[in-house]
Amino acid sequence: MDPASASAETRVAVLVDCDNVTPEILEYALRVIAQFGRVVLRRGYGNHGTLAHKWQEALVRLAFTPCLQYQYAAGKNTADIALALDAMEAMFDHRADTFCLVTSDSDFAYLCRKLRERGATVCIVGEAKTPDALRNASDQFFEWARSEAVQLAVDTPERAVMKPETAKPEAAKPVVKRRPRFIVDAVSLLASDTSEGKVGLGALGQYLKRTDPAFSPKSYGHSGLLDMVRTYDLLVPKQEAEGLWSVSLTAQAPIISDTPISIPH
Repeated sequence: MDPASASAETRVAVLVDCDNVTPEILEYALRVIAQFGRVVLRRGYGNHGTLAHKWQEALVRLAFTPCLQYQYAAGKNTADIALALDAMEAMFDHRADTFCLVTSDSDFAYLCRKLRERGATVCIVGEAKTPDALRNASDQFFEWARSEAVQLAVDTPERAVMKPETAKPEAAKPVVKRRPRFIVDAVSLLASDTSEGKVGLGALGQYLKRTDPAFSPKSYGHSGLLDMVRTYDLLVPKQEAEGLWSVSLTAQAPIISDTPISIPH
């Protein structure tokens, strides 16, 4: 690898709140964070009861450093403080510029804000129970669903042997595609600032992610943002000469400017 490109590579720290989430989330976290750069720090924080039992196999197998924190007093979570301090230290030492916190604990919202104030990128991987306060404190939120892990287990050969021979495959449920209004509002707002009256699909996606870190077209039944935009009667997607896509409003669509956009969760 070229030294210059290596020095410019994004360095990612994955810090796991083992007292708050389940070990099954860890592989999913590594998959989604791999798109951002090279993972240079892998640490799991928890007390003796957590790290010595359910988390031990996962941390060892995925090459995480266990950070054991004893509870000096009942009800005091020293692991959270250790995670926060290590994150700030890694940022100030320039060991990492992107942080992936694996937790659903809203207590880390302030840490996210402080890291972002210093220019770091912050991603959260959490469960559906993750409060909005933590989701919105990050640059991007990835929601892990326990059903995905259960489905993987069901599909393994060992589990297949245990299935009754009389079991019948369930009929596939039809996918319901939804068209939330805020997509039209976002295009209207962004396109109103351009002379062409259109916005790039990539810029639209970035805006939606900045507005709601948990936004994903798949949550609304679509394979991607382009597929989602194509379902709207008020939006017109167009492939430009460079091969990139843009989105504009139809003639009958209302123009909205200087209007705050509310993204429902």
